[in-house]
Amino acid sequence: MLDTSARLLRLLSLLQARRDWSSADLADRLGVAPRTVRRDVERLRSLGYPVHSTPGVAGGYRLGAGAELPPLLLDDEEAVAVAVGLRTAANGTVTGIEETSLRALAKLEQVLPARLRHRVNALQTHTVRIDHGGPTVDSDVLTRITAACRDHEQLRFDYTGHQGEPALRRAEPHSLVSRGNRWYLVGWDADRGDWRTYRADRIRLRTPNGPRFTPREPPGPDVAAWVQNRLAHEMWPMEARFLLHGPAERFAGRTSGTLAPVGDDRCLLTLRGDDLHLMAVVVAFLDVDFQVIEPVELKEHLRALGRRLLSSRI
Repeated sequence: MLDTSARLLRLLSLLQARRDWSSADLADRLGVAPRTVRRDVERLRSLGYPVHSTPGVAGGYRLGAGAELPPLLLDDEEAVAVAVGLRTAANGTVTGIEETSLRALAKLEQVLPARLRHRVNALQTHTVRIDHGGPTVDSDVLTRITAACRDHEQLRFDYTGHQGEPALRRAEPHSLVSRGNRWYLVGWDADRGDWRTYRADRIRLRTPNGPRFTPREPPGPDVAAWVQNRLAHEMWPMEARFLLHGPAERFAGRTSGTLAPVGDDRCLLTLRGDDLHLMAVVVAFLDVDFQVIEPVELKEHLRALGRRLLSSRI
């Protein structure tokens, strides 16, 4: 049988690992009688852990949230993940949490066993982060947005558009999506009557929030994929389609476009961009016979490219 201190730590670990436990399950896991579980629960409560109980035959225990943050028990992998996450946050794209992340990291590293401290330090020493120098987002903005998503409250904010023009927006927030160095709010625009994306670093929230709303069906089953597709259309407004005389697997990894098989020996290539001439170069680089499906204007760019290549001196 475990001694009292070890048993308390084991009990705390079990309560953190699962939402609800019956008294019998805990007693079985700890190898003690149910009355010992009750005494140990009272000891945890005296140490500041809010352990809630439900009476009766089917009663049990649940670790709740308290007014203060008690110590947490983390296994090895969880401790390393938290430490790496804090280091990343200290150098990330969310402003306002750098100093607090470093303070939390210092406390964690102070109590990490040597074997784990070596792992965390190795990751830090041999990992190089490329700073893209993009805009950062205030952590308060992100927390207020996520709170509005959770509480289904309309957001009112000043938004800076692509051309730098400010505008007042009213949106029913659905979720935040992180993509690279950017954070995007997905929400139903109340004035435009459509789903939109908003860059979080361009949002200046107004207070108080707007009225509560009934959540709508999201714009797609995978919101992150929906944002990815929408951003692609905003960044690359032109679309071109080609019929390539070759199987799709032959061109996999050689183009950023979308490939769709058309039979066994042909495939459809869809490219997006902002320059038809560049699209002509891309498809010519594939070194395969092809047909232009759309747009018609692309054919002239290909003819011009062909004439230029034929007239070049080798």
